[in-house]
Amino acid sequence: MITEDTARELALALPGAIEQDHHGFPSFRVNGRIFATLPQPDRLRAMLDEPEIRTAASEHPEACTEYYWGKRLACVEIDLAGTDAELVRDLLAQAWEHQAHR
Repeated sequence: MITEDTARELALALPGAIEQDHHGFPSFRVNGRIFATLPQPDRLRAMLDEPEIRTAASEHPEACTEYYWGKRLACVEIDLAGTDAELVRDLLAQAWEHQAHR
């Protein structure tokens, strides 16, 4: 289990990462692009590409689920109570990489 504060620290430890409000909850951005959000204290959403989302959800079903925005697979949602810092750090790094070089 990790806390919202730990998730925030991990996100902000990535190069160039900043925190900004996104419709009333924290978002983490690099080069103006969102790579993760904290919509609830126990949920983190990491903006991966579709294959990475599916891989995370299948390899870590206890912590990760596919999250759809309408009919579009948008991100992986991570249950912070069901995971550890290593997995969150890895998924945040993937999301950061995906957005940093777009």
